[in-house]
Amino acid sequence: METTSSSRVGVQPAEAPAPAAAPAAQSQPAPAAQAQPAPAETAAPAQPAPAQPQEAAAPVPAARRTAEGYLRADFPWYGLDGAFTGPRWLMQVGTGADGTVEHGSTGHGDEPSARGELATGEKERFAVVVTVASNPLRRSSDGTGVLEATSVSSAAWLAGSGLLAYSWPGQMDHTLRDDWLDQQTEAAWELADDLAGPDWSTLSLPVDGEPTPFHYRESEFGWVLAGSTAAGVHVGAYGRGMSAYGLGFSVIGDIASYE
Repeated sequence: METTSSSRVGVQPAEAPAPAAAPAAQSQPAPAAQAQPAPAETAAPAQPAPAQPQEAAAPVPAARRTAEGYLRADFPWYGLDGAFTGPRWLMQVGTGADGTVEHGSTGHGDEPSARGELATGEKERFAVVVTVASNPLRRSSDGTGVLEATSVSSAAWLAGSGLLAYSWPGQMDHTLRDDWLDQQTEAAWELADDLAGPDWSTLSLPVDGEPTPFHYRESEFGWVLAGSTAAGVHVGAYGRGMSAYGLGFSVIGDIASYE
């Protein structure tokens, strides 16, 4: 990985759904495996602690999503290019302790839910694009700590944890999923920390019309990819039901078109 504490950006994964209702025969516990958001300005540890799914990442209902948070960013947002003609929708932005926008996600296709396919039997088709601001390791403004750096691994981590948030293995109840999500999120972090490892392959996709290399992997729950752009941001993506091989990315000219 490019940095030690770098990939743990943001206060949340790309976006996670609200916990699904537990079966009627059992009570619905609060998600025990989820950790609280980490502040953006902290002293950089020698090794980052594994992040966990976070309660603050519950999705905003579509009717209340706005472009306001996206417009506060000082970096360009990326989405699928014009070859994609399906629905586009806003998700969430992640901010630092001072309110600075650090990353965010935009959705394309069907709006997924963790248990959507299990409940309806219908295959969801979606791709989520995660944009991460490029921040080199630097001192905080008050001189008391170090701001976390970001890297391609940051985008891979956010994309991997985002995909897990919309995954629910068959024959698994609500309580067991908490433990599963905890374990799989740790695994997603380890994978993001080893982009040169055997679990990743290289995939070239167009970004603003230019062929760009991405780190790519697949699992039974979908696919994840991550790379960097000439515009100085890192881009991650995850999806299910849509092939990653035919995708292209470009700067979003009008974020309001996603509302």
